[in-house]
Amino acid sequence: MTAVEVSDFAGWRTAARHLLASDTPPDQVLWTPGLFSGETEAGAATQTTTTVPKEFLQTAKTVALHRDDRKWPLLYRVLYRLTHGERSLLKIDIDDDTRELNLMEKAITRDMHKMKAFVRFRRVQGAEPEEFVAWHRPDHLIVEALAPWFADRFGAMRWTILTPDRSAYWDTNELRFGPGVPRSEAPPADELEDLWRDYYASIFNPARVKVKAMKAEMPVRHWATLPEAQLISSLLAKADTRVNQMATSQKTSAAPFVPATRSISELQIAAPNCRGCELYEHATQVVFGEGPSDAKVVMVGEQPGDEEDMKGHPFIGPAGRLLSKAMHESGLDREKIYVTNAVKHFKFIERGKRRIHAKPTGIEISACRPWLEAELASIEPELIVCLGATAAQALMGREFRVTTDRGKFFPHRWGKELVATIHPSAILRAQERAEEEYALFVKDLQLIAARVAELDKAS
Repeated sequence: MTAVEVSDFAGWRTAARHLLASDTPPDQVLWTPGLFSGETEAGAATQTTTTVPKEFLQTAKTVALHRDDRKWPLLYRVLYRLTHGERSLLKIDIDDDTRELNLMEKAITRDMHKMKAFVRFRRVQGAEPEEFVAWHRPDHLIVEALAPWFADRFGAMRWTILTPDRSAYWDTNELRFGPGVPRSEAPPADELEDLWRDYYASIFNPARVKVKAMKAEMPVRHWATLPEAQLISSLLAKADTRVNQMATSQKTSAAPFVPATRSISELQIAAPNCRGCELYEHATQVVFGEGPSDAKVVMVGEQPGDEEDMKGHPFIGPAGRLLSKAMHESGLDREKIYVTNAVKHFKFIERGKRRIHAKPTGIEISACRPWLEAELASIEPELIVCLGATAAQALMGREFRVTTDRGKFFPHRWGKELVATIHPSAILRAQERAEEEYALFVKDLQLIAARVAELDKAS
């Protein structure tokens, strides 16, 4: 048995290279956590060059941030299998090791998302130059990995982020790290908390409140460091009154036209009467979502196209036919999936006799969001698939980028998970790169099909 002490990714990688060089099987390695990485008896072997899939290295760097020390033997076990005849292991989602690796990676991604959302800086009273401090309790060891994001986002201010494990300090020029500290080391409340409370109260949408989903996205254990959390009880108590006020005062919104129902059929009947934005004045008809009302998967696109507008059904035009083809090749059954769009009316520019697609504005997307949220609330899907940037940003925020986050699964308030890929219309516009883009699109759908199979198996 070979004993290996390791505490970070760099130390694990060094040890793993030596272990592979001596062809040491995973069951002959005892991985133990240590304060510092260093040479162990595994380092005595001659190192060899071993190639592994690039995606494994990226995943390994992320999983190395997990708090569970079982990550080290798991990573080596996957590495050993990849280099001993199982090059496609990472594509087999039902494999126990691959599944555990993906779950760990998803936990880290979710924890990073929470830290970005829930860190609240407070001004240090009397500090010259001005300085800000925040205290946060992440689930995993993500502070050093995420600190550069905060340095980029808050680059002009001096700040410190304190956590129980590690602390980060930015002086507007250099990042430095130190030991963790308890919650008591954080500064007391200041006037910045009033700004957070005012902001949260202004964006709180009582029309679509789901307390269970809200607690999943904003865990109660973080509320102590979130000044806006103090408002939740009172805002919920006033929710009904605020819904009525919003319905009568908001000029560009579908909210007044969306019935308070959990029935998809009733929503479909009500949708043609929507006057929430000006798009209805030019489109032929509303194009509502279609599919099983109990679908486990909902696919969301941008808006109907010319053919959909004329016939009144989603995804039946060129992009829809390409989607159906890709779904068939990837193993997805379209008949079991609910398909809809973020915007329900066709927006276009007339050029002679042709109607050319025009991208909906943020106001139009926001105005139509109550319909999409009503559909998702009714269906309660386990997986939401966003086709293209408009759909993804409508549900994940304007900062979401399909180019960098496609194929990744995120927790979401309207479903257990959300994943994004490109819209099939992007393939039609790709011209000489169309074949390559289509292959990547099918690969994304195959990943989604594998996740759907897991959902079916779980049920």
